[in-house]
Amino acid sequence: MSQQGIVGRVMQLSRANVNAVLDSAEDPQVMLDSLVFDYSAHIAGAEQAIKQTVANLRMIEQDLKEDARAAQQWGRKAQAASKKADELRSSGRKKDADKFDDLARVALERQLTVQNDVATIQHTIDAQNESLAKLRAGLDQMKVRLTELKRKGSSRPSRPHPRSPNGNGRFDILDPSSELGRFEEKVRREEARAGGQAKLSASSLDRQFAGLTDPGNRAEIERRLQALKTGRAPATRRTAHRRSARAGAH
Repeated sequence: MSQQGIVGRVMQLSRANVNAVLDSAEDPQVMLDSLVFDYSAHIAGAEQAIKQTVANLRMIEQDLKEDARAAQQWGRKAQAASKKADELRSSGRKKDADKFDDLARVALERQLTVQNDVATIQHTIDAQNESLAKLRAGLDQMKVRLTELKRKGSSRPSRPHPRSPNGNGRFDILDPSSELGRFEEKVRREEARAGGQAKLSASSLDRQFAGLTDPGNRAEIERRLQALKTGRAPATRRTAHRRSARAGAH
């Protein structure tokens, strides 16, 4: 069987036609006991995965809030530096004014970097929330399937569950145990990434200054600086793109 994500596995289990599986089984009782065992195990695994994902999302959302606040702070610093530069330039102190304009550019570069991080984190949050919704829906359906299976087995004498996950008569409908382990490992990696976000931000100064050499970044920074000087709030790249798209449509 090809590798699939945990969401795909849960959705398959939730849609599985257990009646058809039981009807085609050589020994329906053995099949029934094995299905109850499998569904119980995978429900427990899915519940744990949901808890871990929710905890991980809370941390990522906190990173998003902190980055959004940082972007606003850098914007205010850029505005203050630009204003000071204009005051110095109007009094004839061009050299000092240029220094403050350079400070404004640095602040705008940092704002741009943080805003890009915000967009990336938001995309991650959206994807995680979508997966979480599917996982919860699949979990509810698996519980319904398990209730049906237990009801079918309530009138029959149960047998000991096979010990082996892949042998000794055990029927494993999807064999997703290894996939659950990979999912949990992915969650741990995401938690480590979220926890290290502050360290990454602290070490990104060189990357931010290196971005000043990027022609696209330079143009965006100069555009934002000129917007500050003309009293207009600098639009983000995304806003500017939407505006140009609407203009093109007309």
